[in-house]
Amino acid sequence: MYKFKIKTDVKPNLTSGSAVIAFLIDNKELKKDLAVLAKEFELQISSIQEKSFLAEEGSGIKIYKTENRPDLFIIHKIKIDENFSVDYFRNFFAGFIPQLTSDEIKTLSIALPDYQLFDKYFPNAEYLAQSIVEGVYYGGYSFDKYKSDKKKKKELEVVLFSDTAKELAKVIDQTGNLMHAVTFTRNLQNEPGMHLPPEELSARIEKTLSKEKIKVTIFDEKEIKKRKMGGVLAVGGGSANPPRFIVLEYKPSIRGKVKPKRIALVGKGVTFDAGGISLKPAAGMGEMKADMSGAAVVSGILLAAALSNLPVELIGVIPSVENMPSGKAYRPGDIVVTASGKTIEVDNTDAEGRIILADALDYASKLKPDLIIDLATLTGAVVVALGEYTAGLFTKDEALADKLYKSGLKTTDRVWRLPLWNEYDNLIKSDVADVKNTGGRWGGAITAAKFLEKFVDKNISWAHIDIAGPAMANNFNNYSKTFMTGFGVRLLFDFLINLEKQG
Repeated sequence: MYKFKIKTDVKPNLTSGSAVIAFLIDNKELKKDLAVLAKEFELQISSIQEKSFLAEEGSGIKIYKTENRPDLFIIHKIKIDENFSVDYFRNFFAGFIPQLTSDEIKTLSIALPDYQLFDKYFPNAEYLAQSIVEGVYYGGYSFDKYKSDKKKKKELEVVLFSDTAKELAKVIDQTGNLMHAVTFTRNLQNEPGMHLPPEELSARIEKTLSKEKIKVTIFDEKEIKKRKMGGVLAVGGGSANPPRFIVLEYKPSIRGKVKPKRIALVGKGVTFDAGGISLKPAAGMGEMKADMSGAAVVSGILLAAALSNLPVELIGVIPSVENMPSGKAYRPGDIVVTASGKTIEVDNTDAEGRIILADALDYASKLKPDLIIDLATLTGAVVVALGEYTAGLFTKDEALADKLYKSGLKTTDRVWRLPLWNEYDNLIKSDVADVKNTGGRWGGAITAAKFLEKFVDKNISWAHIDIAGPAMANNFNNYSKTFMTGFGVRLLFDFLINLEKQG
């Protein structure tokens, strides 16, 4: 929809085709503040407009000017009450940008709100500005690749103006890098399964990430067999499109002797999930093109880290398959031998993600990282438990859980912790193998996490994030509607930055 050029300045851009938006707080000074703003920008506000704006239900004023630019001035009223949150400006601009439909608007200047008015919600002025920039990028996103009448992206210059503009330049650049990675992630998620089988997914990841000096290694089916990754081979065996196993390595440019933390990120890469022999119902199956969201998010996080030169070493591990029914598909009742040597009784072929992750988590564990985090659209059960808006978090590391939870609150890529108590192991016991791939109707998200736990080195801190709900398009806010969301990239980017600060 838009191609953005975002910058900061001490004043707005008032050239031809300019628009300005400013925010006023709904308090006892509102009328006075409106008058000051009108005088500063030579705005002619009618008595009807003023009365409507000051009324309880009033929200904004649009003023079109024929002289003394800007051509359009927008005043938006903010009510700071129990509904206000750190997500406010991100969500606002995600909804506002698509409304700038006029081709005449070439520049949007945003008056950066006074941080002191919002210090209860934002950790600092930089993050307030970051949330605005994120909202702008979200508002400019669309996936119209396959539309015959798609329009060329319009260029829009966005200026955040304030007295502290110079201090915010670095924030603008880093947020641009982050949102570039979010867009890359979303484009992968929204791609139809027919155009993104495992081989193509690996090719697109390699094409984009290798440009940023990320090492990309791709195992084909021969190498997967050689490494005895029976989980990947079993699930991928039913498709005409063979599986791939992708390993990404990012090492930062760091001077000095400080050794960066080494973190493995594992992402489920099922490029389409029909359920295999345990075929899914037809309703809603189209969403399963995004069952590779974990893979997309892991790729996006490494891209964001490389673009921003985050001082942390990252390893991305992505098992990628199509889960399809055919004469070659694996079956309920089969016993799969994984790369770890542990065996899995297949109770339901639609619980396939955990089977390929078994090989991926074992691979990641053998690299001996400081930490492993996996992301997967793993269970419908987590959506039943938490809804579409929140990811399930599973870990036995209290400090890690706290850090991820706080990053979730800050970014609104929120996570909620669910238990990993050992009693749940009883539900996935098998009489014929080391573990069964389903645990029955109750606590499905938990038993899936307990399954994964069995393939992680017990000496390595590990967290599992089930993103089955928020990865998919939902009506939670303006930037999660219509298209797959990229949930998790901003969450872990913030987590990694805080990890860097803590040393």
